[in-house]
Amino acid sequence: MGACLSIPNPKPRKTGTDFGVGGAPAAIKRHPTAKVVHMDGRIQEFKPPIQAKHVTSQNPGDHFLCSSESMSIGTSVPAVPDDEELQPDQIYFLLPLSHSNKALSLPELCALAVKASSGLSQGSISNSRFILR
Repeated sequence: MGACLSIPNPKPRKTGTDFGVGGAPAAIKRHPTAKVVHMDGRIQEFKPPIQAKHVTSQNPGDHFLCSSESMSIGTSVPAVPDDEELQPDQIYFLLPLSHSNKALSLPELCALAVKASSGLSQGSISNSRFILR
C-alpha cells in the first residue's frame, strides 16, 4: 500500500480569479439540492424548499417518492408523505407503485445504488431546478 502525502505549494500563483472545487470560480457558491433518481437512471435536482407532491405531480404515472435513508433490505419501502419537504443533500428515488408493498431485496437495493452512482458520476442531472415558496 502506498502513502499519501500533501506538500504545500511554496509560491501560490496569483490569477485574476480564485478557483474552487472542480475548477469553478470560488465566488460561485453551490446551494445544497435534493436529488431524485428515476428508474431510467436520470436524476433531477431541486432547490429546497420543495414538497414531495411537486416532484410526483411532475412525473405522471403510478409512482411514489422514497428517501434513500429509509430504505433497508427485507422491508417495504416507505413513501415520503406528499406534504413533506425534501431535504438538501439527500437522494430520493421515484419508484413505481408496484414496489411500495414488497420487501426490498439486496439485489434491488444494489441496482438502485448503481443507478444513483452512475447518474451522479456521468452528470446526467436534469436542468429542471425549482424554487417553490
